[in-house]
Amino acid sequence: MDDLTARARIRDAAIRLFGERGIEGASIRDIAAEAGVSSGLVRHHFGSKESLREACDRYAKERMLQIGAELTKDHDLTGLDPLAMHPVAFPLQLYLVRSMMDGSETATALFLEGVDAVEEWTTSFGINPKDRRGYAAALAAIKLSVFVFRDQVSKALGEDITTLEGYNRIGQALMEVFTIPLLTQEQIDNMRKQEK
Repeated sequence: MDDLTARARIRDAAIRLFGERGIEGASIRDIAAEAGVSSGLVRHHFGSKESLREACDRYAKERMLQIGAELTKDHDLTGLDPLAMHPVAFPLQLYLVRSMMDGSETATALFLEGVDAVEEWTTSFGINPKDRRGYAAALAAIKLSVFVFRDQVSKALGEDITTLEGYNRIGQALMEVFTIPLLTQEQIDNMRKQEK
């Protein structure tokens, strides 16, 4: 943290506090204290809390797109390591989910881009759901719902998913949800026949 500029420290502190408390629950004073700077310096760099939020939105979106590109460059998610991702991705994921809940257009746009990416991924991997867009939207929403329900998920696991160990555990579980088929091909074919 000492290596970051004051502006970056303020942004990162705001991302953490907005992610935990929402934009209304985190004051400029709280953010300044978290960043180890004065409230005046926050206002000097960002002007208002809304401008700071917009800067956080832009940064979080750009960084998550970078992370997504790095993770999918070889079209192979089997080497995905939630432990390595946690320090960088978790605060951004939490922030973006809270931003979506608070009505951020940037966060919503990122979600829609994520749905687009899942659609492209299904095409490139030969996955052919009946409703490709619906499938992509459901998959993107499932991934985010873990963070919306983090308190409840943590209680169900008996382990806080904001910790490295809890994040790793739920990350591995999500990978299994996406890789272990719930139905056999025969069961799927039978369901489709019944729908006709």
